[in-house]
Amino acid sequence: MKFKNIIIIFFLITIFQPFLSLANEFYVSTKGNDENDGTKNNPFRTIQAAANVAYPGDVITVFGGIYRERIDPPRSGEENNPIVYQAATGQQVTITGAEELKGWKHQIGDVWMRHLPNNYFGSFNPFANVIRSDWFFPLESQQGVDRKHLTGMVYINNQVIEQAETLEELYGKCWGMRWFAKSDNSGTYIWVNFKESNPNKEFVEINKRRTVFYPSKTGINYITVNGFHLTQAANPWSPPTREQIGLIGVNWSKGWVIENNRITHARCTGITLGKYHDRLDGLIEYGYNAHYQTVERVINRGDWTKENIGHHIVRNNHIYDCEQAGLVGSHGASFSTISNNVINNINVKKWWDGFEQAGIKLHAGVDVLIEDNLIYNCQRGIWLDWMSQGARVSKNLLYNNEKHDFFTEVNHGPLLADNNIFLSDVSVKDVSQGGAFVHNLFAGKVEVRTSQGADRYTQYFKPHSCEYIGESNILDGDDRFYNNIFMHSSGLSEYDQKNSFPIFMKGNLFLKNAKSLKKYEKNPQHDYNADIRFNIDKNINEYFLNINLNKDWSENKKRFLIDTKILGKAKITNQFFEDREGEKIIINTDFHGKLRNQNNPMPGPFSFKESLDKLKVWPK
Repeated sequence: MKFKNIIIIFFLITIFQPFLSLANEFYVSTKGNDENDGTKNNPFRTIQAAANVAYPGDVITVFGGIYRERIDPPRSGEENNPIVYQAATGQQVTITGAEELKGWKHQIGDVWMRHLPNNYFGSFNPFANVIRSDWFFPLESQQGVDRKHLTGMVYINNQVIEQAETLEELYGKCWGMRWFAKSDNSGTYIWVNFKESNPNKEFVEINKRRTVFYPSKTGINYITVNGFHLTQAANPWSPPTREQIGLIGVNWSKGWVIENNRITHARCTGITLGKYHDRLDGLIEYGYNAHYQTVERVINRGDWTKENIGHHIVRNNHIYDCEQAGLVGSHGASFSTISNNVINNINVKKWWDGFEQAGIKLHAGVDVLIEDNLIYNCQRGIWLDWMSQGARVSKNLLYNNEKHDFFTEVNHGPLLADNNIFLSDVSVKDVSQGGAFVHNLFAGKVEVRTSQGADRYTQYFKPHSCEYIGESNILDGDDRFYNNIFMHSSGLSEYDQKNSFPIFMKGNLFLKNAKSLKKYEKNPQHDYNADIRFNIDKNINEYFLNINLNKDWSENKKRFLIDTKILGKAKITNQFFEDREGEKIIINTDFHGKLRNQNNPMPGPFSFKESLDKLKVWPK
């Protein structure tokens, strides 16, 4: 009987063990102590101390204040039991890579100097670290050589001070505040022209840490980061050919949730969902060949699979004042959802140039959903590069982006862009094939440069996976345009060429002088008298689109809802346009999520029954 009872007890423990394990909540406060036990009444002083003792299902709650540290999560959560890092409700929590710096010594005029010993920085000194990497283009100096940009930065009252080219520049005609730094065996010297400010009476900081929230090991999965202000990292350039270290980043992992944060003043990139460190990073011949070999190594490595990598959720964040990108991801962003973020002021200072600069820049964004984001004042808005198979870009608002709102480069498809508002001078640059553009508003130019991809062989995979099938160069054609509105005079004229594959167009509306292509679309609709003026009005945090929308556009033309059947298959990959679960799609809702008229939907991203001249477009 005793043995039987033991068996029963063991069985019950086995069954109910998941329910017996209670998650812990640890607390962190600027008034705490890392020798404490992390309870609410005895909180830790640093977030890292809480991270060191947190296990799956645990929650780390951080009380208001400034935390000058880098968080390196040592272990994963679990799929249904993440480790949660969160700001206390209603409290402002700043995690910064910077340190406040006093003790400035006056030099001459407006110039001040601070000397720091080598042990001040530890193993990483941002003021001795030059930004250099693949596809990073420093501007030329006055002497005709590349300028040396350091990862270090100086801030006064939370404002960025620009790096000077030479020390002499600080003593000459210095337009605005500038800083210059030099490191040697005695330490680091930082000189700053503060103009008429006394730095010892102002709030002056320098960035000290390379990153703010980033695991040093790969495979740290299921982490949630919620409600923080993350700022001032001295992070490096993030090309697709090297480890991508962001102000916050996931380092080749799965299942992170990054939400409700304010992410600002990354020296390069705000959020990275990208590649691991490879010992061959930077050792392969620069350029296309380097990236091609990187992709081969990622595929051959064997852990870039749907089961192991990606599935991140990045939502409801405000990302701004970063000098490379708001978010990048090389391969590691696959199967992720990026939604409801505001991304602005990316690479607006023009300190350098490069090929990885955008609000969102992804390589190999397999089955990524980019939805309901506001992206403006960036060099580029959204840039999907190489193998964005199954990606969908939906219901985003983009305006005032310098080069393009949406750049699709060397993808084979299927890739779907629907219900977007593209308002910049160049709405889309298409250097891909197998794309579908449905119910978008194109206020700017649609550029086509298929010759760029003619000799660039890119890989493709089985549907909804990273399992390699083959590769092909980028051929002309195989694009689809259904039920869009075109306002720019060039319309779709750049597709008027001999193409390797057919182009499919139907139900599009061309306003004023916008050119259609009767070669591909029979009886296209034109409104030659349309008023094509538009602008964005901002009222505090609300955005309104002033534009003339005419109810007659629907009454004078018969259209149909667009679905998987109509879109067909992308030619090279031989795959349908469907959702990431392999289910059929039907584009029956508009930019605001309203159901369309299924019998005769309105062209463009909006559904309306009466003519309009103003719509609220953010928040929705």
